Amino acid sequence: MDGFEIVDRRFAHYVLHNAPLETLATGFRWVEGLVWMADARCLLFQDLPNDRTMRWIDGAGVSVYRAPSAYANGQARDRTGRLIACSHHDRCLHRTEHDGTLTTLVDRHRGLRLNAPNDVVVKSDGSVWFTDPLYGISNDFEGGIQASEQPPALYRLDPASGDLRVMASDFAGPNGLAFSPDESRLYVAETGDQTGDDPLQVIRVFDVSPDGRTLSGGAAFHKVEPGYCDGLRVDTDGNLWASAADGVHCIAPDGALLGKVLVPHRVASLCFGDRHRNRLFIGASHTLYAIYLDRRGATWP
Repeated sequence: MDGFEIVDRRFAHYVLHNAPLETLATGFRWVEGLVWMADARCLLFQDLPNDRTMRWIDGAGVSVYRAPSAYANGQARDRTGRLIACSHHDRCLHRTEHDGTLTTLVDRHRGLRLNAPNDVVVKSDGSVWFTDPLYGISNDFEGGIQASEQPPALYRLDPASGDLRVMASDFAGPNGLAFSPDESRLYVAETGDQTGDDPLQVIRVFDVSPDGRTLSGGAAFHKVEPGYCDGLRVDTDGNLWASAADGVHCIAPDGALLGKVLVPHRVASLCFGDRHRNRLFIGASHTLYAIYLDRRGATWP
């Protein structure tokens, strides 16, 4: 089927045969950090190497939302609708307040600077979870070469108290992350240190404690092939949608590959949005794509 690869027949039910992959905009350097702003009916995304946050509105096209962006990458909204963004250059999490001002939520752990926060999600209890690999400070393309002060890690931040905790530190390169719809599981993409011939390309899964404050497990959930898994999202059935070198892969809660949305370029970021959250927005290399599916993204996060 054009535009799709069906591995499991369940995936055929997610495909709308009259809804092809659409090119929404192109000409960027590397599209990252997609987040749907439902109240504003717009999509925000990063043109990361160009140091700017972009805004797409259906029927109006693309405009610059913020420039410079401090080489922002992953983005999410908190429980009051404020935008939280990972900054490579400033090595922190920024929050855009309701009046438009910026607040630095966190930039250090135990006195040492963070590396380059990469992706972020907000749990229903308001806690902010983010990954902190070295990618954004390892070259001059996405923020500028800087010295690392601590190993890569997965963090949980309580914005109310300022408490910042390492939730897992056995990563070479933690990347995209997503909670299951009931928040009992946390998926994290491990993309390695990107220096070897065969970098890690595996999604790990953690069990989240009932109080949401600790993790257990962390075993390999699914190996993405062809590699480069970055962004992750879940749908209302608990399926995981993961970026890959050939498109977006749909993975069942048991780890089985159901099918693929084939995309011409390597995918870095994705999110569900539009009126019914059944439109999958895809950031692939220099281009922003979208496709309607017969499946809704999980409402939160």
